[in-house]
Amino acid sequence: MSEITLYQDATHRNVLLPDASGEGLAVQANHHIVVHNEHAMLLDPGGHKVFNKIFPDLMSRLKGGIEYIFLSHQDPDIVAATNGWLMVTDATAYVSALWMRFVPHFGIDKLVEERLRPIPDEGMWLNMNGCSLALLPAHFLHSAGNFQVYDPISKILYSGDLGASLGFSGREVLDFDHHMQYMEGFHRRYMTNKAILKAWVQMVRGLDIEIIAPQHGAFFRGKPMVKRFIDWCDNLDCGTDLYASKLKMPQRP
Repeated sequence: MSEITLYQDATHRNVLLPDASGEGLAVQANHHIVVHNEHAMLLDPGGHKVFNKIFPDLMSRLKGGIEYIFLSHQDPDIVAATNGWLMVTDATAYVSALWMRFVPHFGIDKLVEERLRPIPDEGMWLNMNGCSLALLPAHFLHSAGNFQVYDPISKILYSGDLGASLGFSGREVLDFDHHMQYMEGFHRRYMTNKAILKAWVQMVRGLDIEIIAPQHGAFFRGKPMVKRFIDWCDNLDCGTDLYASKLKMPQRP
């Protein structure tokens, strides 16, 4: 699949990179860059296979290089190749303060460990060469230390695993009702509960969002589609709402 430019003006662009996940057991994952005045943020860079596929092409096109690497949470499909990116760029990587002691288990060299920085629980703003990007708290959706990125220029919310779809071959959601079948199972199991989803809904309803771009599967474009997704989250039973009663001793054979 080829890359998709989600937004572009004279100084700013948002690009969904070609799908580099490959076939096999590995879960499909999306990789995005936000570029402002030729400085870039790379979102959820992924594992070693992805690194080898996207690094040469990406670096040849970025005049200002990668300034920031954003890690939404601690899963290997997000952080496994962090050391590789830090070793070959001057970027600073940001991850929840909860996972600062866990990401190094994937191998963070002492030469670059000072460029792995914590995101406080309440979130923060990053300035990227004149562009302010919000790192929004989205804890327990699904990780205990979880963040999303909101870009006010493009009006794109990079939502991580929230909004993920599995088994859908397209890259954009065109029919929400049809698309629910690809999201429902994942969200019911991986999102913690309705209470935390409703807290997220309350936070993002006040944002001006044109696109919601998850880390897996297809993105949602346009305010009507964005609203459909947010409304869906507002009424979804999931996680502990459904599974607390299922914690029982298995039957002995």
